[in-house]
Amino acid sequence: MSEHLPALSGRTYRRVDTASKLGGMALVTAALEVGPTTAAGVTLVVIGATLATATVFIDNQ
Repeated sequence: MSEHLPALSGRTYRRVDTASKLGGMALVTAALEVGPTTAAGVTLVVIGATLATATVFIDNQ
């Protein structure tokens, strides 16, 4: 598991970053519609927050 994935170019990184943030925000918005205190709402919030911060772990050239 010590293999490194290739880094993304600057343009691709920005597109992936923007898409992941928008997708995360959409999931958190859906959680607010469902009710953030329900099991489905909590699940959507966790997945949305994870998706929104996913690009932190991607290497950028």
